[in-house]
Amino acid sequence: MKISRTSGETPQTAPAPQPKAQPAPAPKKPKAEAPKPRRKPKPEPEYEEEDDEEEEPHRRRFPVGCLVVIIILALLGFGAYKGLQFYNEVDGGTDLGTEQTVTIAQGSSVSSIATQLKDEGIIEHDWLFKQYVKYSGKADGIQYGDFALRSGMSYNDIIKTISEVVRRATTNITIPEGTTAVGVAQIFVDAGLVDDVDTFLSCANGTDGSDFSQYDFWNQIPDNGRLMKCEGYLYPETYNVYADEDVYYYVDTLYSEFANKTAALADTIAAKGTTIDDVVNLASFIQEEAGLASEDAKVSACFHNRLESDDPLWSTHMLQSNACSYITQDVENNYLWNSPTAEYYGWPEQGAIPEDVLALYDTYAISGLPAGPISNPGYAAIEAALNPDQEYLDEGYYFFVTGHPDTDVAGQYFYAKTADEHYQNCVKAGWAN
Repeated sequence: MKISRTSGETPQTAPAPQPKAQPAPAPKKPKAEAPKPRRKPKPEPEYEEEDDEEEEPHRRRFPVGCLVVIIILALLGFGAYKGLQFYNEVDGGTDLGTEQTVTIAQGSSVSSIATQLKDEGIIEHDWLFKQYVKYSGKADGIQYGDFALRSGMSYNDIIKTISEVVRRATTNITIPEGTTAVGVAQIFVDAGLVDDVDTFLSCANGTDGSDFSQYDFWNQIPDNGRLMKCEGYLYPETYNVYADEDVYYYVDTLYSEFANKTAALADTIAAKGTTIDDVVNLASFIQEEAGLASEDAKVSACFHNRLESDDPLWSTHMLQSNACSYITQDVENNYLWNSPTAEYYGWPEQGAIPEDVLALYDTYAISGLPAGPISNPGYAAIEAALNPDQEYLDEGYYFFVTGHPDTDVAGQYFYAKTADEHYQNCVKAGWAN
């Protein structure tokens, strides 16, 4: 059926047939529903917990890449900082420290110089200076001596200073073995290092207040009236010394050498129950009477037998050395009669040696060793005094004589056990008929 519409009208439809009305059923009483059991919450799947545990660190972990970058930047920054420090030290700074004198010893290595410069506050990094000198090829130009340096100087300026500055003037001093203390003093005077003999001896003997108690031997020298406390200890040697030092420096140089050279003998001296002073005292006589490597220990044995023998003929234990008793020839070096010491005290001019001096030094009149040494012996004589020739000691040699200078046996040594044998040796040596 076609439906026609007119404008503005709502279409109408035919009413639907209505069903027959049925009586409403009686309402049913609702049944009481049993309460539904409460369901346990489902546990979260394990994999979800694991996921959570895994995800948590991921949320807290610092990104590894960023950490690496930061570390690299830190290292670069620290390296740049240290590099700048090293560069500034090598190149020097604008703030220079106070000038100070640095003494570089002869024979110093680059390594020891670098350590010294660090210890004196001139540089901060000794290893850096050492490497710089090494690779700059300037090590050969470094000198020894006294140099004016400042902290903050560039390495080049430091090297230039210690390479070009003129060293302090030095001079060589030679002290022969057997030289007396007066003779040693005169050597320094002649070299222009000390004004006069008295100045040197006053210092060496400590009478001007000079203190050498840093040396054990000095503290062991007895105060027994000897002429010179320093006699025997001004070690004979060739020294290279500064030419502009004071007298204490020169004396101390000699004492230091004595202490160093004799240090190894300390145990033997103690074991033999003697003293360094007695050893040096006897050594001075060995030096005057022998002074030869081949004869020192034999002459020492003769002296030891005279001083220590149980033989009744030697019960007085006199040393009987012509080195400080009577003089046998004008050229003989005799401590009291013919030596720089005798001249220093004016005894030849006076014509007599004071009785109190003879009482201390005349080896033909006193028992045992004299009051002190009569010269400054060398090491060989000192060692011989401590270690006499065992064969000559055991066989009982007491006498010796050297060939007369005008004979064919000049300088030859003749040894004897008895006075009769000694006389025959004197004939052989050209001293008796």
